[in-house]
Amino acid sequence: MTIEEFKKKTLKKPLPDSPGVYFFKKGREILYIGKATSLRSRVRSYFAKDLIKVRSMLIGDMVSLSSNISFEKTNSVLEALILEANLIKQYLPKYNTKEKDNKSFNFVIITNENFPKVVTMRGRNLELEKAADTIKIKYQFGPFMNGMALQQAQKIIRRIFPYRDTCTPLVGRPCFNAQLGLCPGVCAGTISKQEYANFIKHIVLFFQGKKRELRKVLKKEMNEYVKVLQFEKAHQIKKQLFAIDHIRDVSMMGDEYKTETAAINDVDQDDQSEVVKPFRIEAYDIAHTSGKDVVGVMTVIEDGIPKKADYKVFKIKGGFGNNDIASLKEVVERRLNHPEWRFPDVMLIDGGTGQYNGIEEVLHQKEIHINVDEEARSMKYEKSVYLMSLVKNEKHQPKAFLGQESIAKKHKKALLLANAEAHRFTLTFHRKLRSKSMFGK
Repeated sequence: MTIEEFKKKTLKKPLPDSPGVYFFKKGREILYIGKATSLRSRVRSYFAKDLIKVRSMLIGDMVSLSSNISFEKTNSVLEALILEANLIKQYLPKYNTKEKDNKSFNFVIITNENFPKVVTMRGRNLELEKAADTIKIKYQFGPFMNGMALQQAQKIIRRIFPYRDTCTPLVGRPCFNAQLGLCPGVCAGTISKQEYANFIKHIVLFFQGKKRELRKVLKKEMNEYVKVLQFEKAHQIKKQLFAIDHIRDVSMMGDEYKTETAAINDVDQDDQSEVVKPFRIEAYDIAHTSGKDVVGVMTVIEDGIPKKADYKVFKIKGGFGNNDIASLKEVVERRLNHPEWRFPDVMLIDGGTGQYNGIEEVLHQKEIHINVDEEARSMKYEKSVYLMSLVKNEKHQPKAFLGQESIAKKHKKALLLANAEAHRFTLTFHRKLRSKSMFGK
């Protein structure tokens, strides 16, 4: 069978426009397994004229040897990613293992200790750890072919099932991830060894692709909590059940969708118009050295996940010295001069009443309405935004929010993450600028 005949045969199939896993086969032999945001678009991309240029000679060879394609639909891209890893481990298709050096694959490791860690490791590092006997492994998942997709997947999973990765158990104070709700409090001692073991059991079932079994386990635990009148814990599990049935993995779609649409000209692009826009928080911060080398940054969190492609840096032009409020106003004014950037739902300022009032003044000058509730947000204003400010204590730790209380409660974790990212990003940028100033580079 020629590639052209194979192409005509494949494109006649009613391929679904949904996430899933696909199989390139030669007879019954599986040559290659891949995941897709859209099975229809992804499979069709293999018949593009520039396939070898876009992918590789190896993949071009795989397509020429194939005689048929099959697929398995999933409910989300996240589930497709996990199914792909489990099937590759099961079948070891030669073109998956040839396409990438096995040592550069990614693996998810759950350690064997009282309060297990969940970490991601590359194959080469994992082999070194095993050889040196510096890691005790209880569960190992993978290989995962796409490191970026796995990173995004773990952010989603961790929001549903918090876990420990780096903090020290039982030190008596919550780590930063615990404050964001991403660690269940192993560090602070707010969760028992048995309760945490249940958290790990949930994560194991999820990575094993046993969603039906996971739902049964969660429902059983929820009912047991109800029987002993622990309604708060029962409600938490109810939210987990809802989350795994309504996974929003828009963040995992971007790069793959762009690759598919670039590879073929006739892919239906209507899918993106149906995606609900994620809730966008923009956070701003200022850094300087005694009023010199003043810089500002903008970071972005969408649906609780950093969108680093939208981060911006600003060298302050106004010569305000250590007047942080004036510098902050310049950053926000310059940001608002870019209508091509997506407008935020929330603007978050680092500081107190002075900073809040300063940015409030800028928004009024730009005729941007400051929302006070959901009803006002939906009114006739051309542009409106929630303005929030995070007040710190003397140790520069979060103390309180200024602004709409309902937003602070509903999006507390995302707001804290946005502020932390802004602080980290501004210090990184400032160090680079200061280094250039010192060494004349």
